[in-house]
Amino acid sequence: MSEKAIELADVANDKGIEYFLISYVDLFGALRSKLVPASAIAGMQKNGAGFAGFATYLDSSPADPDLLSVPDASSLIQLPWQKEVGWLAGDLVMDGKSYTQGPRNQLKAQVEKAAALGYRMKSGVECEYFLLSPDGRSVADTLDVAEKPCYDQSAVMRQYDLIKEICDCMLELGWGPYQNDHEDANGQFEMNWDYNDCIVTADQHVFFKFMVKTLAEKRGMRATFMPKPFNHLTGNGCHCHVSLWDTTGTKNLFEDPNGELGMSEKAYSFLAGVLDSAEGLCALFNPTVNSFKRINAPITASGATWAPNSVTYTGNNRTHMIRIPDTGRFEFRLADGAVNPYLLQASLLMAGLDGMEHQRDPGKRHDIDMYKEGHTLKDVRKLPLNLLDALRLLDKSEVIRKGFGDDFVNSYVKLRMQNWNDFMSHPSEWEKRDCMDC
Repeated sequence: MSEKAIELADVANDKGIEYFLISYVDLFGALRSKLVPASAIAGMQKNGAGFAGFATYLDSSPADPDLLSVPDASSLIQLPWQKEVGWLAGDLVMDGKSYTQGPRNQLKAQVEKAAALGYRMKSGVECEYFLLSPDGRSVADTLDVAEKPCYDQSAVMRQYDLIKEICDCMLELGWGPYQNDHEDANGQFEMNWDYNDCIVTADQHVFFKFMVKTLAEKRGMRATFMPKPFNHLTGNGCHCHVSLWDTTGTKNLFEDPNGELGMSEKAYSFLAGVLDSAEGLCALFNPTVNSFKRINAPITASGATWAPNSVTYTGNNRTHMIRIPDTGRFEFRLADGAVNPYLLQASLLMAGLDGMEHQRDPGKRHDIDMYKEGHTLKDVRKLPLNLLDALRLLDKSEVIRKGFGDDFVNSYVKLRMQNWNDFMSHPSEWEKRDCMDC
């Protein structure tokens, strides 16, 4: 059913929904919402819920007009654990115009551009998270201390009630969850569900984070998608599997049985576009100061970081930024748990379309172990070492400015630069130890 054909007031009556959360995600990935009674949803569906953009992470001022989040009725998710509440993703509007800083608006613009060219991107995400004590200082499960805890059956079963509830919710919602596991760090988990159109995946990604945090909190735990909560443990990645289809969604344009690794020329041009803009997009894929403690990390307690630090691609090899694990898709391994779900998808699609437009060449793939042999490659570009470097690369990228617009890039760089300056104004405990006697 199309979005316009869905009358939310009728849906509320049919499904017993008493309240709606009309939401949007700001530039920093924070989920913002207003709780609206079902009696008012018809007006909200038409006109949107009003917000003061300046009060969130958007480049706005107190003098600006109301920021309206117009709910996308097709995104409706009825909370499985609180069925009288429905969640809605919204598209931001100001002064009757699409708000260019809106992350979902940016994704929709890329989706529309792809559709005009005859393309439709599908994707799936692998969301890693930690379950911690309420203060966030330690792993919630005090028995989870194995040196190599990945796929630890006992650790999974000790969190069975929570994992089952989350997975049951996804089953009820029709997401097609298919596996849950304990990841490479103590206290770390991952849950996988089916791929979908990229905007659906982004909406689900936003809701998944909200759901995990909410249900963990009910059990006295704190769930976090922070990229690197503990220096000695593997960080939270957010790997994304990408494929490009025709507009009907029935033909995978990345798949070619005669192509190298079963991938078409379109696939390699798309992939090359992502490689070409990787350093500039790093500030979007890895958006926090903490992010760069994951992609430039020393070896962890388990023996590997599982995160890239170079701009390379490969076959079925987990030590590179992009791997091709199967025909017809690639896995992008750079993004971390702090990534804005909409900007993750928008960035991959924007860069991929640029690669196809300019018929970019990814060059020869590398099949070596980058952790052990990466230093032997002389012509490989390195990813930024910190958020400041990443922001400077984003700021000067002509491809990204063309793809997202100057307004968006300027606003994002401005706000994140303020974030960096705030970080620099706070001496850390390490600095105090290092230089107390200077």
